[in-house]
Amino acid sequence: MEDKSIFKSWVPKWAIIIILFVCLLHSMILLGVYTSNVTYAASFLDIEPEDLQFAMCVTYGTLLATILIESRFSSFFPAKNYLMAVYSLIGITIISSAYITNFSVFLLLRVAEGILMALPVITIRQLLIEQFNTKNAIIIGFSFYYGALLLSTPFIMNIAVWFLDHYDWKYMLYVSGGLQVLNVFLILVTFRGHRITKKIPLYQIDWMSYFLVLISILCGAYFFVYAEKKYWLQSSEMVLVLMISLITGGLFIFKERLVKRPSFDFEVIKYANLRIGFLLFFLFYISRATLSLCHSAMFSIWNWDPSRVAGVQYINGLGNVIGLILSAFFLMKSVSTKIIFMIGFTLIAIFHFWFTFLFVPDIALSDIIIPYILQGIGVGFLFVPLILFTTSSVPANMAVSSGIVGVSGRFWGSTIGFCVMQNAMVFLNKKHFLKLSQFVTGENPEAQQTIASATQSFIAKGYSADNANVLAMKKVFSTISKQSTLLADMEIYTIVGYGLVVLIILIACNQHLRQTMTLVKSKIWIG
Repeated sequence: MEDKSIFKSWVPKWAIIIILFVCLLHSMILLGVYTSNVTYAASFLDIEPEDLQFAMCVTYGTLLATILIESRFSSFFPAKNYLMAVYSLIGITIISSAYITNFSVFLLLRVAEGILMALPVITIRQLLIEQFNTKNAIIIGFSFYYGALLLSTPFIMNIAVWFLDHYDWKYMLYVSGGLQVLNVFLILVTFRGHRITKKIPLYQIDWMSYFLVLISILCGAYFFVYAEKKYWLQSSEMVLVLMISLITGGLFIFKERLVKRPSFDFEVIKYANLRIGFLLFFLFYISRATLSLCHSAMFSIWNWDPSRVAGVQYINGLGNVIGLILSAFFLMKSVSTKIIFMIGFTLIAIFHFWFTFLFVPDIALSDIIIPYILQGIGVGFLFVPLILFTTSSVPANMAVSSGIVGVSGRFWGSTIGFCVMQNAMVFLNKKHFLKLSQFVTGENPEAQQTIASATQSFIAKGYSADNANVLAMKKVFSTISKQSTLLADMEIYTIVGYGLVVLIILIACNQHLRQTMTLVKSKIWIG
């Protein structure tokens, strides 16, 4: 009997699983290499942090759009040649970015990386899921893969800090690109060259739908990232970008509803679990966005050095691992989805309420360990069940469409989450700063005494009276600025905490949540 396996006969099954996992982790590098140290990466490219955030949205948004047409490419080329070519191009684009300082050219590279990031995903995941035959094996596989993605930020951030201490930033990109050579080598040695799918001509690719949805996604991301900086709809640029996003998005929906074989099957929206899963993913990512405020406080308020912040993130990563193990156990025991979601969001809500009282001018690491781990456990506990819940109730012929819904929930949740946190911080910071400043500029005796004391200390250091007074005022207003930031952080964490409580109540009252998920039958591996 002819062996139709894509792998050579001498490769053991355990090695196949490891190789496929390694090949999937290229996305960890592409998403994490710049987000691992936003400040340095932004300074390297001479751009603002929001520019780098938009660059990340460009990569993830392009990946989201490319999933629509990925199957056409993977069906046209033999898997071995296809995957080797893709990983080779990924390595070239990463190394090329080390020599790019122009932001516009950098964005074009991020588009290319988003495309290349999406191309091997479905092929590799399909090969990987074929190695599992039981529900428990699929749960374990999901937990390992998505656990690696969750841990990518602290892992790569610690590598980045080490590289910046010993080498230039470019060397990190060299290593990241060089790791793709490992993927090419593994595929070259273990894959056979024959075709595993029916060949579909490339002219059948629906380029019109692809470009419409890509333009809509990128313009929408641009609007949410830059809206605060450009004063929302007061800017004609923001109005134009929003209109382009809505028009191209509307044209995409109209076109897909008319054609006989759409790239995205809108019938998938009829499934209640998918709609609920999309909403939960969206809210989950917005609640995760608050962690950036905690990291910002570590840098700007508590004055922790980058290596310490990078090390602290391993604590959160430990929580992710614990959460993933617990969720895998619950899923294997067929615990109600409703119970899993309620526990996970409760842990994240506790983190927000607890951390509200930790936004103070100075703090010890021991004070934040427990809530920091709880946030990690909550995220790890929810991540895999949310993916499985969103996709497992949808028929196999709609797998790609359900996967796109899941990815879009994470994309828009993280993008809009960044926008919400950015705008909330600006608004609340300004409000508290103006309120606290009144006590300094008025006839407040304590404030005047503080200013006088600071002035005297600068005079004692040799400054003139005028310069000492200016420096004293700067010191006082710097303290006010930090206090305003802490108050804004407290307010945001409190609001998000109460929002999560409302969400938990709604989950408890929801009648559409299925008790268990049929994983083996659906054979879904998207997200």
